[in-house]
Amino acid sequence: MRSALLRERNQPLCIEDVELTALQPDEVLVEIAGAGICHTDLSAMNGTIPFPLPAVFGHEGAGVVAAVGHSVITLAVGDHVVLSFDSCRRCPACVSGHPAYCKLFPALNYVGTRLDGSPTMQQGSNDVHGSWFGQSSFGTHAVASARNAVKVDKDLPLELLGPLGCGLLTGAGTVLNVLRLQPGQSIGVWGIGSVGLAAIMAAKAVGCETIVAVDVNPDRLAMSETFGATHVFNPAEHTDLVREIGKQVGGLDYNVEAVGQGTVIRQALETLRPRGTCATLGLKSLQNEITIDQGHLLLGRTLTGVIEGDADPHTLIPELTELWRAGKFPFDKLIQTFPLEKINDAIDMFHSGQVVKPVLLTSKKPK
Repeated sequence: MRSALLRERNQPLCIEDVELTALQPDEVLVEIAGAGICHTDLSAMNGTIPFPLPAVFGHEGAGVVAAVGHSVITLAVGDHVVLSFDSCRRCPACVSGHPAYCKLFPALNYVGTRLDGSPTMQQGSNDVHGSWFGQSSFGTHAVASARNAVKVDKDLPLELLGPLGCGLLTGAGTVLNVLRLQPGQSIGVWGIGSVGLAAIMAAKAVGCETIVAVDVNPDRLAMSETFGATHVFNPAEHTDLVREIGKQVGGLDYNVEAVGQGTVIRQALETLRPRGTCATLGLKSLQNEITIDQGHLLLGRTLTGVIEGDADPHTLIPELTELWRAGKFPFDKLIQTFPLEKINDAIDMFHSGQVVKPVLLTSKKPK
C-alpha cells in the first residue's frame, strides 16, 4: 500500500510504500476511497498532540472493506464504511452511549500501535506508527477495528463521506446530542470552519429561529449564510461584540465555541441568556487555561466541553447521511478534493483557510 508518511516535525509528508501486518481477529482492512484532513491531524503533525514518528495520520477515512479478521461478524468484504474514532464498547462510558469518553480512548487513538503494542504497518524491519484514531487513513488502505468502521449505504458518495467520522460529527453532534436544540431556539457559532458549519447546518435542520455566526474571515461569514446563519458578526468590525450581538438578537439560548481561545469562550458565555449553555470544542493546546466571570455562571449558565460531538458514530453517521439525502445537511458543498499525491498542497491550503474541508482521493473508485 501507499501512505503519506511524516518522518520529521514541520516537514512535508512523503508518499511511500509500506507493508501491512497481519490482521487481528477483530480488525478490518479498508481500501480508502477518500480521507478528510482535520485540524487534529495538523496538531499531531506539529507536535501539539504527542505522537511517535515516523507515522501515518488521517482519521476521516471512508472506503471499501477489503478483508476482515476471523471474528468479525458485523462487516463483510465489499461493504462501504466510514471510519471514525475507536472505542472499546465495553466500559461504562461506552455502554451508556458515550463512546467519545471511552476509558481506553487515549490508548486506542493516540499511541501509534494496537493495544498489545504491535504495529499495523512496517517498512522492512522498521515499524511505522499508525492506529491514529484507530485508522491512519492517509493512504490507499487502512487497518481499523470493526468497532470504528460504520457501514453505510452503497449509493452514497463514498469518497466524500470521510469527514462525517470526525469534524462534521463533532459540530453536528454537539447540536443534536449535547445541546439538543429545539425548533424556535437560538444559537451562536464561534469559528466558522468545517466544525462550525456542521453545527450551523444541524441547527437549521432542527428549525432554529436565530443562528448567529462569528468569525474574522468575511468569506466564511458569507458561506455561513448560505448554510443557514441568520446573523453574522466579524469581531474586527465591532468595539464591543457582546453588546452588538445583544442589541441585534438579544441573548442566545446556546453557543458552540469552535476556536479554543479564552477571550472567545468568555464572549460566548456573555452572550447567553440566563440558563443558557456554551459548548466549547476547539483545541489550541493540551494545556489551555481560560478565565471566565463567575457572575455569568451564577445566572444558571453552563460551560461544557465536548469531544467528537458526544456521538456514537454508528448512530449519528447514518442520521447525518439521511439528513443529506433530504437536503438538510449539504456537507458535500464544504469539500474540495485532492489526489493523495497532493497532500502537502491540500494541507497548506487548509491551514491558510483557502479550503474549508480538503479530502484526499486515491486513484481507484469505490466498487
